[in-house]
Amino acid sequence: MPDDAPLDARTDWDQRIALRSDEQREFAFPELDPPKEVTAVGGVGQVTIDWSPVDGAVGYLIFRGTGERGPLEPVDHHSGDVLSVPSPPYVDTTCTPGTPCRYAVASVPEVTTHGRPSPTVGAVPLVAGGSVPGVVVTVDAVAEGTELQRPWEPMVGSERLSQLLCKDLTGGHEIGRELEDALRRMHDEIGVRTVRAHAIFHDDTHVIDGDTYDFSTVDKIYDKLLAIGLRPVVELGFMPRELASDPAKTVFEYGAIISPPASYQRWHDLVRALVQHLVDRYGLDEVLTWDFEVWNEANLEVFWSGTKTEWLQLYDVSAAAVKSVDPRLAVGGPSSAAAGWVDDLLAHAKAHGTPVDFVTTHTYGSPPLDVRASLERHGYGDARILWTEWGVTPRHFNPINDSVFSGVFLLRGMRSAAGRIDALSYWVASDHFEELGRPPRFLHGGFGLQTVGGLAKPRYHAMTLLSRLGPVELPVRYDGDGGGSLVEAWASRDRDRIAVLLWNLTLDQTKSSGAPELTRTVQVRLPGVDPSWEATATTLAIGAGDIATAAAGLGDWPTDAELADLAERSRMVSTPLELHAGAVELSLPMPSAVLVELTPRRG
Repeated sequence: MPDDAPLDARTDWDQRIALRSDEQREFAFPELDPPKEVTAVGGVGQVTIDWSPVDGAVGYLIFRGTGERGPLEPVDHHSGDVLSVPSPPYVDTTCTPGTPCRYAVASVPEVTTHGRPSPTVGAVPLVAGGSVPGVVVTVDAVAEGTELQRPWEPMVGSERLSQLLCKDLTGGHEIGRELEDALRRMHDEIGVRTVRAHAIFHDDTHVIDGDTYDFSTVDKIYDKLLAIGLRPVVELGFMPRELASDPAKTVFEYGAIISPPASYQRWHDLVRALVQHLVDRYGLDEVLTWDFEVWNEANLEVFWSGTKTEWLQLYDVSAAAVKSVDPRLAVGGPSSAAAGWVDDLLAHAKAHGTPVDFVTTHTYGSPPLDVRASLERHGYGDARILWTEWGVTPRHFNPINDSVFSGVFLLRGMRSAAGRIDALSYWVASDHFEELGRPPRFLHGGFGLQTVGGLAKPRYHAMTLLSRLGPVELPVRYDGDGGGSLVEAWASRDRDRIAVLLWNLTLDQTKSSGAPELTRTVQVRLPGVDPSWEATATTLAIGAGDIATAAAGLGDWPTDAELADLAERSRMVSTPLELHAGAVELSLPMPSAVLVELTPRRG
């Protein structure tokens, strides 16, 4: 591929990715009160801000000022996307140690607006001294516990699935075969059940043949996916050339058409024909377990050249087409960027009687917002919530995607989503991904959980750690500097094993390479645990499970021998721990994660 082809696509992307479409509304968001009981507590290198939740808030925006009368500005943790967070507490590490700060918190009813900030509270982030601060994590190992929710299992994202059929090579590796292997690994090792991808109607699937439909390529794609054990989330898009009102409007290096249809009736007929074909081929009972999602991120100009009104019409027509095959089939949206247009779709659907079986949206760089408040506001409290894209950054070719920081970020987000989101789909499974051009080198900051060549990045290792949690969640209590904000834990139990996943992370991406002042000594107390059990620690940290460090100094594309060596040198490290008086102690740098497992002593 010529060097300038992906560059052109990237330039177009960079110029338009931040341009939101129509935010005009015919309804008003509620005026939410600011949170009460706001506190700010300074620790070494950080300030932890806490508050009481507010009914109707999907999230909260944290403000900071310096001096007695300095202006308050939103705290920017440099994610490049939404800065609101779904719940307290928030750890601010963008502050300057030793400088007094004032903080306030505002309630967010929808991502484009917020209420008035709370009264300010003051705190001083402390300068690091000679000793490492400590955190105590107490796990109630004998509690009855609750079911541990696993939001990473329902779904993962992928490059457009037509690439499963691609015989081309990237870095000497066959694209289709490796993408299939990557998806199989997500299913077999992590337990993922469905795959969401773009472009089932793109030109390369050839669904329209003159006056007839041809779904033979779609069949080959879905046959491969189902053979793995995965089901598709059918994103209805992009626009087939034969139906587009303006085929020149495109996105991505592969030229996906983003214009509205010239005829909404013809779009309806295409969607209905596809759904009926899927039911005929795979059976109604099977397709009733699939989800049909309308378009992708129409609230960004880069993905939809029409208006919001035109997209809402597309949703109405698509939903009608899906339901005309069987009213029990599930359809939803708005599949929006940055948590936008959720209220817009729900208000429109309620006014026009359009079905919404599930709500989908996306965000990057922060834990996903709590859009349950929006659903309840519009009377859709029973609809499922699917975050069909989520990740550490919305930017392609960003080194943070290959970092340990991104793996620990994944843990924090999944823990935040558990119990309030039906699926949190990491975007994407493999670096065989070519929206803005195929990978130019082995480690290029790609979105994939796995590299070209099939090696695990830190984010895949994080998924592995999550998959090793047991079925019963145990209560956890924190004490110490950053406990519950900087340092978090997720504790679980099986019949003969206790697993406690701990991590140390700030959302502040300027510290993605590490920050010594944020290191914490963590003591994990497990009162009631059998003192004869043995403990092990599996570590994800800079230098452990860290493919970027392991690959330093290699060329653009490692040889097969170098890949095999990299696989060994980028594994996570497991070591024994001393269990003393029902507790273990370990050092937890930022960023890092440790899975502590306690089992009966062998022999």
